[in-house]
Amino acid sequence: MTGAGEEELLARAALTRVLEPGDAHGGRWLREHGATGLLRLLTDPEAPWLPPPGVGPERLAAYRRRAALADPRRDLELAAGSGGRFVHPGSAEWPTQLDDLGDERPVGLWLRGRPNLRTWALRSVAVVGARACTPYGAHMAQTLAAGLAERGWVVVSGAAFGIDGAAHRGALAPGGATAAVLACGVDVAYPRGHAGLLGRIAGQGLVLGELPPGSHPTPSRFVLRNRVIAALTRGTVVVEAAHRSGSLVTARRAQRLGRFTMGVPGPATSGLSAGVHELLRGEAVLVTDAAEVVELVGAMGELAPERRGPVLARDLLDPETARVLEALPAGRPATAAEVALAAGTGTDEVIGRLYELHSLGFVERQGDGWRLGGDTAGEGTQTRPTRRGGR
Repeated sequence: MTGAGEEELLARAALTRVLEPGDAHGGRWLREHGATGLLRLLTDPEAPWLPPPGVGPERLAAYRRRAALADPRRDLELAAGSGGRFVHPGSAEWPTQLDDLGDERPVGLWLRGRPNLRTWALRSVAVVGARACTPYGAHMAQTLAAGLAERGWVVVSGAAFGIDGAAHRGALAPGGATAAVLACGVDVAYPRGHAGLLGRIAGQGLVLGELPPGSHPTPSRFVLRNRVIAALTRGTVVVEAAHRSGSLVTARRAQRLGRFTMGVPGPATSGLSAGVHELLRGEAVLVTDAAEVVELVGAMGELAPERRGPVLARDLLDPETARVLEALPAGRPATAAEVALAAGTGTDEVIGRLYELHSLGFVERQGDGWRLGGDTAGEGTQTRPTRRGGR
């Protein structure tokens, strides 16, 4: 006898053969009838059921043909044979943030890899971008992903060439966590050139997708796959993207779902950064490294370090001493009285400050006058006082 839990598992596994990813009509039927009820309606030609508006008889017939051919037990056995499993809404491993997709929520997810998807998804960030990326884009994606992995974040991407592959490799390099969301069966190596990479991800992280074993990708499945990446993660970072890039679909879906959307800037002359820059002119936030990403998606207090230029030695002077230094003319010596007049203070005060500056190497004594030291006169990158005296 089959229990209710197993019936739900089998019905949802079967429906991944029937409904295409993101099928809102199918999602509505699933919500109204439940998985076992919907499958029964599709497989029983005598069932008294009228399809909802927008679904014609040809489309309904196609659903019925797919349902008749579905063999969920065989698919589950195939998945288990390659180290896979199937999770669905209501199961312990289901990441509930995917429920934000409403009727476009996946029927279920096929997985390869040991980690728990629900736990991993709680602390995950998507890093996506152009397939035909530049060396700059690949470098930024790899270093960004490595930094996130080192901070304990899961890097999620689509395993495509370009930015996706660089992000996965960046996370794997320090022994970090990464997950690949595919537009095909998790037992299908696509693209073929990433067969080795997908094997490494499955061994160290997770490979997941909505389609059952053996399914191959189509252009529409790539676009629909992006909604899972957006919903699964805390935020999406776009590294490089042209105006028509699929990565922008992921970012805009993330925005609509209330997730953080971030972009890495590139050259204004690069077409591969044009889409990112368009995002940055809207609601996306500019980021340049992992610390800035974590500041947005992390817990309260996980702040990026303050950014500032090099500290010059004169920055460490107290205001009165700095004003005396600024009063010294460039290129010639000046008496203490002249400096006092320019600084707006007394001569005795200026003499004390000048000797202090002399000990720090900022000024030199020349007869009865004072002049800027050789290094101070052209100071631009000095970070500490120049030592005077012996060698």
